[in-house]
Order: sequence, then structure tokens, then C-alpha cells
Amino acid sequence: MKTIDAKDMHYKDLNEMIKELVNSGEDVINLKNVNGQRYIGDNLNGSTKINIEGTPGNDLAAFMDGLTIEVFGNGQDAIGNTMNDGSIIVHGHVGDVVGYGMRGGSMYIKSDAGYRVGIHMKQYNDKVPVIVIGGTPGDFFGEYMAGGCMIVLNLSNKKDIVGEYCGTGMHGGVIYLRCSDVEDYKLGKEVIKEEATEDDLKEISKYIKNFSSYFKYDYDKIMNHKFIKLHPAGHRPYGKLYA
Repeated sequence: MKTIDAKDMHYKDLNEMIKELVNSGEDVINLKNVNGQRYIGDNLNGSTKINIEGTPGNDLAAFMDGLTIEVFGNGQDAIGNTMNDGSIIVHGHVGDVVGYGMRGGSMYIKSDAGYRVGIHMKQYNDKVPVIVIGGTPGDFFGEYMAGGCMIVLNLSNKKDIVGEYCGTGMHGGVIYLRCSDVEDYKLGKEVIKEEATEDDLKEISKYIKNFSSYFKYDYDKIMNHKFIKLHPAGHRPYGKLYA
């Protein structure tokens, strides 16, 4: 286990230290006093666990392949950008375009998320990216989503579980919303809305169990609620626009 005090440290210097430790096989890295340093965990692979105290900057865990990053604070924009594998756990809220092009691994967010979460998410064979949000996301949630699974729990019981244009251009993957219903005007024309089945709930139960364990929530209480399932009406939503 290694500890780095990141106070007043330039992001390039910090990331170089992290890279050296990961490549040397360090099992746990504790980062203290992180304050906006970006690119932490980018393009790294292995099984190292990185604990972050503070607020990391943009593009946390971009292109990451296998590590676990736990943030004891909030995150900023583009977390998990094109992430291939691994886990991200954020004990707070996050910014915009989280999970952009994410193609594997999992992300658990205790509170709210910004705009365009999960845009261009994709999956291939057994690689299915997953994002679980304990609060609510902003507009364009799941925009152009091509694969993967996203779950919104709205544990703060806000009036609106998602912003507008949810699922716009969606042509793969699935979204689960923990609510009795969601207004049609909030949804993109490319999605179908239906009540989640028992099989659906069994499928997502493992992710809800992880979320409950990470953030100390009552799993049974979370699951004792209706879920709405959103999935694409087709795989070529704009096919008529092209030859």
C-alpha cells in the first residue's frame, strides 16, 4: 500500500507517480487532498485499487482496463470515457458525459449525475458496461446508447427521475428507472417503455446488491418498488435518413 499527498501537485506529476506504482504491481494506492487533477487512472490496466480523497478532475479512468477506483467525494466530467473494464465507485455526485463510449466495467454513483450520461455506450459479447445512479441524471440520458445497462434509483425521491430527451437515438442496451412511470414527453422517440418483469429484476439485482453494499443502503427496500424498462424500438433509428 502506498499513499500520495496530491496537495498542490501538478496532474502530470501525479499521474506519472500513479503509473509507476501500478506498473510495479502495487495493490492499493491512496490519494489524499486531490483537487481537480485530471486523467487519474487513464489508460492503466491491472488489478490495483486506487482510493481518492477529494475531487478528481475530468476524464477520470478514461480507457481504464481492470483497476478499481473509489472516490470519497464528488467527480467531474467524462468519468469512464471509453473505459474497457474495471470498477468506479463515487461517494457523491458526478458531472456531464459520464460513461461516454464506455464499453465494459461498472460505475456506481451514490448521488446525481449531469447531462448526457452513457452517451454512445456500447457492448460486445460478454463485455456489458453498467452504470448505477443512486440519484437522478440530467437531460439526454442514454443518448445514442448502443449497448450496456444503466439503472436510475432516485433514492432522494425527486419529482423527475430523468431529464428530457432520455434515450434519444438509442439503438441498443437497456435502461431501468425505479419509478411507477415516466412521462412520454421526456423520452426519445426511439425508445419503448414498459414495466420491468421479474426476469428483468433478477438480472439487475446483482448490480443493486453491489450499490447497496458500497453505499450502505437497504437492498430489499430499494427493490421493493416498481421499475420501468426502456429499450430501443430498433437498431437503426435513423436508417431512413441514409441510403
